[in-house]
Amino acid sequence: MLTMCSPRSRRVAAAGAIACLSLLATACGSSGSPAASAPGAPASSAPASAPAASAPSAAGGQSAANTFLAPGQDINAVPLHEPACTGYGCSLSGDGTAVLSGITWTTWSATEAVGTGIYKLDACNPSCAAGPVVPVATVVTFSQPVKVCSASGTHWVWSRASFAFPHGLPQAVSGQNAPTNPWTFSPLITAAQQSCP
Repeated sequence: MLTMCSPRSRRVAAAGAIACLSLLATACGSSGSPAASAPGAPASSAPASAPAASAPSAAGGQSAANTFLAPGQDINAVPLHEPACTGYGCSLSGDGTAVLSGITWTTWSATEAVGTGIYKLDACNPSCAAGPVVPVATVVTFSQPVKVCSASGTHWVWSRASFAFPHGLPQAVSGQNAPTNPWTFSPLITAAQQSCP
């Protein structure tokens, strides 16, 4: 039962639900219609690097200046550009169980952002609400930006995070409770694709 509350199992369950919905949408959509096939693209059984195909090139208007982190993977939240993630930090998960804190960015380009700081992980033991938050030194790399269209204009958000842990992972967040790495933000990718006509 403990694994049902782990951040990883929630992400796996969410990815499974998205995959089922994507298959249903693809099966029920009109054949050959780009609109019908777009929602299913990120949830396919393709490798984790598949979303890179949807990443726009710099020639398409993307630049380091208009590439952001979407807090909590919410494309409607105020996007963050090279955030220090001070105070509470920058939530990577919608439920606050994975948060970046005290980040110093060494790279922030149109294709990649690399920062060093603390990754606060909820151990979800005995539950995520009561579990201890474990701070872990990390080097995070964001990549595979996807286009988001909104009333205020077009911008790009990171859709994939990879982590290096220079001092390893503490036992509380190791093994089956280890964070997903690399982590593809599948719900964000789907929302971004649906935001653009």
